[in-house]
Amino acid sequence: MAIILGIDPGSVKTGFGIIKVDGNRHEYVTSGVIRLPITEDLPARLKVIHDSLQEIIQTYSPRFVAVEQVFMAKSAGSALKLGQARGAAIVACVTSGLEVAEYSALQIKQAVVGTGAAKKEQVQHMVKVLLKLPAVPQEDAADALGAAICHANTRSGLLNLSGVTSIRRGRMR
Repeated sequence: MAIILGIDPGSVKTGFGIIKVDGNRHEYVTSGVIRLPITEDLPARLKVIHDSLQEIIQTYSPRFVAVEQVFMAKSAGSALKLGQARGAAIVACVTSGLEVAEYSALQIKQAVVGTGAAKKEQVQHMVKVLLKLPAVPQEDAADALGAAICHANTRSGLLNLSGVTSIRRGRMR
């Protein structure tokens, strides 16, 4: 069994989602949105991302992290801020000793919906269905849960290709 933290980074809000994976079974643990103090300067917001994710990591003890890559931004300034938010999120995970994987929005949509051209609403709906949630999760939380599902599916596929039959705390058989 593995616990995977998915992260959808942003400079205004950062989505997170945690799933528990046992074989082909995906179980919802928690999700939410870290709302950043937009009246504060960027360094203060980056600290909130870092500190909030460290707290989530300490609380839920994930083993793997999946982070959505930057794919587009409205301007060069927005892209830089988004990149810095991703950096703060990745540093929070790496300093906690976690393995970090990065996926494009296209890869996440393909893993969750079956097509890289899926709309946000389709991702939200499929995350709800796949994790048997009572309601559609918030957009950023759904994207983060989608990243976690994408990693679970990718990891499972790679293990199948390698011929590994089981994993125990870092040991493969």
